[in-house]
Amino acid sequence: MKISVIIPTLNEESCLARTIDRLWQESPAEVIVSDGGSEDGTVRIALQHATVLRVCRGRAVQQNAGAFRACGDAVLFLHADCWLESGWQEAIRRALSRPGCIAGCFRMCIDAEGWLYRAIERGGDLRARWFGLPYGDQGIFMLRETFHRLGGFPPVAFMEDLLFMRRARRFGRIAWVPLPIHISPRRWQRTRILRQTLRNWTLTALAVWGNVHPDRLRDYYPDVR
Repeated sequence: MKISVIIPTLNEESCLARTIDRLWQESPAEVIVSDGGSEDGTVRIALQHATVLRVCRGRAVQQNAGAFRACGDAVLFLHADCWLESGWQEAIRRALSRPGCIAGCFRMCIDAEGWLYRAIERGGDLRARWFGLPYGDQGIFMLRETFHRLGGFPPVAFMEDLLFMRRARRFGRIAWVPLPIHISPRRWQRTRILRQTLRNWTLTALAVWGNVHPDRLRDYYPDVR
């Protein structure tokens, strides 16, 4: 099973090279950087290490474009500020080979010290395992054919990951892989841990269970780079 990695970017020069370098240590089929109009050195860095697509801004649009371009049997959507430990490809292959598994994600590991971060990790893992609703920073993966059959990420400005996984879980099980995915703590650090966590919970509840359109919620989730 060949795996294509798709990274949506917007002004990610501070972390992109490290993320891609670690991916290539395991020789995936390809790494595709789908850029939404970066104004820093993101594209320059990406051109040295990956296939680069320049598309309209919006994580859903960017990831869909990357998946359309991908040639692998499976696709992994990876945020630019996240990185995976050795063995991630074999973990994906094992998960997707299990009967009834339609997609999966990895165990959260926020790269910061403190019990509050550990609590956030456990909450995110429980959300993924119990409800089949991982966030995009947990490294969503599935067969490329399945992704296209499900119609790709919905054309919304926010929370495309949750809406897509809510649809996907109707057709099969969402695997939770215990291999860690390391996540940058930058958003929690810049907006304060409790404030950001409460914001995440509230926006998730409104979008998934409150039927509030995600585009109306986008302004309450500021960009952090």
